[in-house]
Order: sequence, then structure tokens, then C-alpha cells
Amino acid sequence: MTAETARVADAERLMDRLWAAVTDRDEPAAVRTVCAAADAGADEEALLLDVVARVQHRVGVEWAADRISVAEEHAASAITDRVVAALAHRRAAVSEPGTRGRVTVACVDGEWHVLPARLLAEVLTGRGWRVDFLGAHTPTPYLIEHVHRTNPVAVLLSASIPTHLPAAHKAVTAVQSLGVPVMVGGAAFGPGGRYARLIQADEWASDARAAADRLAEGVPVPQASRRLQIDDLPHLADQEYTFVRNSRTVLVRQALAALDERWPAMRSYSAVQRERTAEDLAHIVDFLTAALYVDDGALFTTFVAWTADVLTARGVPAHGLALGLSVLAGQLHDFPRALAFLGAAADTLTSAPPVPGIPA
Repeated sequence: MTAETARVADAERLMDRLWAAVTDRDEPAAVRTVCAAADAGADEEALLLDVVARVQHRVGVEWAADRISVAEEHAASAITDRVVAALAHRRAAVSEPGTRGRVTVACVDGEWHVLPARLLAEVLTGRGWRVDFLGAHTPTPYLIEHVHRTNPVAVLLSASIPTHLPAAHKAVTAVQSLGVPVMVGGAAFGPGGRYARLIQADEWASDARAAADRLAEGVPVPQASRRLQIDDLPHLADQEYTFVRNSRTVLVRQALAALDERWPAMRSYSAVQRERTAEDLAHIVDFLTAALYVDDGALFTTFVAWTADVLTARGVPAHGLALGLSVLAGQLHDFPRALAFLGAAADTLTSAPPVPGIPA
């Protein structure tokens, strides 16, 4: 067995033990498992990224497959957060503050999935950077105030959900206007960081290791400017994004009423079921809005396919989702980009019977 094979096998065993503790909601056992590995000489960065992060990813997969509840997912996420904190306190007790320069790590405005940013902050701290970690949901004005006060070498922004791309774009342009470079990362920025390039971020990193490596090489300082978001995204001039974003509440309300008329099964829904249906419609509108913002129908299609899988795992027929897309198409008949995205998404629902009213 090679050293690399042994390392992978050790990580797998640790991950299984941590998973067992997390699913048993045994926080002390989870903390002991990871800290004991660190005490035995395991690399802390590897523990964070190859063990803790992978367990958290599995939590998300199990929730999507309806094998754990929302409450169990929340409990598991809280335990993994405590494990990361325990490793951080362990390191702080024996390490001096970093000397490589000051950086700011934060989640963009509205982003509550904090663990990726937290892991990045810990990796950078372990590599000798002085890290100001601002946590989840950092409003852009507060971020700018902090950058003014601390003058970091770079700002690293995290976003997991594409609906936060407009907020990320706003934050990127605002920080760059101060002459401070911005690196972005997270699932929100698309495969290969395609949306990071679209919003003109200075750098994109696929994961925490890549971000730390790139930061060590040096991120070029941008030329301070007062660039507007529409300068990067000229397709916004058609106002489709603005209309759908501003009409969100009305679109959801009207779609819910139309579903009542066109889908008799909805008339017997309980108040809770109706509330969940309204939430699903709101998510659909939000992701359509994000797709219009970056002018990429694949963003919306991917979300709809994922939603269909999640609903199917919970016994909800894909026909209802297809009907919801049809209803929205009727509301947005004057908006060609939105209609094209809705049509492409409907085509992905191959298991559902065809629904008239959505253009191919």
C-alpha cells in the first residue's frame, strides 16, 4: 500500500466514524474523533477538507434523497460547525498569529451557507494568513466599511446558491472600486467559475486549497473604477431580469391561483401543503431571476432537474412541477428569454406528461 493509498484509507475511516457520530447527534464523540486524529499527527487541513467537508456534503445528499429530515440536517450541520471550531481552538492554543498579511473572508449578502467560507478561513489561518472572518450574510455596505478600515490584501467571497449572484456582483464591484482584489468561490459561481468571470471577479477558486494556493501566488490589484453592474451584463438592458425580480410576489400569488384552477388535486391540500407549494414556486421564480441575470438557461434547467429529483424522493409527482412552469410561461408570455428558459427546463422533465403552453 502506497503512502497516498494509506492516507485515503485513513480519511475514509475517519469520515465513517464522524458520520456515525453526526447522525447519532453525538457532538462530544464527533469532536473527540477529529481532535484525536489531529493529536495523532493527522494534517489539520486534510481533516477539514477531506473529512469534515465530505461529511457535510453527505448530509446534503441524504437530505435531498429524503433519508434524513430537515431537523436532522440542521443538527448535523451544527455538529460539524462545532468540530471545525474545536480544531480552530486547538490550533490557536499552540500557534502564533499569522504573518503573511491580512485577508477578509465573508459570505455575500443573503448567503447563509457558512461552512464553505468557514473552512476557507481556517485553511488560510493554518497557512499563516491573518484572517478577518465576517461569517454568513454580510451586507455589502458593512463589508465595504470593514475593507475601508482594515485594508486587506484581498477579499474572498463565498456563495453557494446562484440566486445570490446579483448580490455577489454588487459586492465584487464595490470592493474593486476601492482598489482591493476579490476572489470568489462556491457552487453559485457555476461550473468552472463561469459566472465569476461574467461578473469580472479578479479570481475564482474551485475549493479552499486552490484559493489558498492562488492567494499565495498573489492576486493582482484591480484598477479602482466606478463600474456599474450593467457594464458587465449588457443583456440586462431588456429589463426581463428587473421585471421578474420586482414581480416576484405577484407572480407567485397568481401562479398559486392558476394551479388551483388547473390541478384539482391542489384543492384538497392542507394549509401546510399549500405553504410548501408556494415556497416551491418562489424558489422557481428566484432561480429564473438568477438565470435571467447571467443570461444562462442552464442555471435554471439544472435547478428544475434537481427540484424534480427532490420532489420525487418525497412522493410529489413531477407533473405538478411541469404545470407550474406552464403557468409561469403564461404569465411571462411577453418575455422571450424567460420563455426560452422555462421551455428548456420543461423539456428536462421527461418523466412528466407533456404540458401545453410552454414553447420548446
